[in-house]
Amino acid sequence: MKSLNILSGGAAQGLVASLASAFKARTGFDIAGEYGAVGAMADKLRGGVPTDIIILTAALVAKLADEKHVAPASIADVGLVETAVAVRAGDPKVSVDDAASLRAALLAADAIFVPDTKASTAGIHIAKVLAQLGIAETVADRLKVHPNGATAMRQLAASEATRPIGCTQSTEIIATRGIVLSGPLPPECELKTMYTAAVTTHAANAGAAQILIDVLTSSDAQAARTRAGFVGGDL
Repeated sequence: MKSLNILSGGAAQGLVASLASAFKARTGFDIAGEYGAVGAMADKLRGGVPTDIIILTAALVAKLADEKHVAPASIADVGLVETAVAVRAGDPKVSVDDAASLRAALLAADAIFVPDTKASTAGIHIAKVLAQLGIAETVADRLKVHPNGATAMRQLAASEATRPIGCTQSTEIIATRGIVLSGPLPPECELKTMYTAAVTTHAANAGAAQILIDVLTSSDAQAARTRAGFVGGDL
């Protein structure tokens, strides 16, 4: 079995999965690898984990290009992802239309599921938002921090708390069964992150990696990107 090795932020996992069959039909390759906090994925690449393609934040991909870990000519934007709030399926959605309502929703929650607040894009931002809202210390003992957004959302789905909520990137919320998207963070607190793909400089399957980038960013995949939670229209 031929496999293309990927290191990616969790934000792109649902999109890649939705296009994996079309990619295999075209190339004969399955997609293997790992999804997680972007900082951790970048460190794995730097550490020598065999990798053909990365999908990380645009800023991090640019840095990896400067470090000669990816081929600059292969870099392509996949799309923007919003950071958003989730609730369990069946629970009432919470209002997060402005900073005051987001603050109230967080204070009302008895468990707040979030990704790594030091290595993940959404987690780092959520920590800043809690400080911005002046409630970081108040809710500190309610935070349920997990290695990445996908894990945090699975734990939210399984939570037996009375009023749990979660916060991570919208694509990870949409891809997780048992939870629903309540809404993106309000304008005062929002984060929209561009995710970008690139072929690594030591790719064993550079040709197939470039084809996957072409598939992910094609106009034919626009509907798939939208369903997965990417925003911003055509690339």
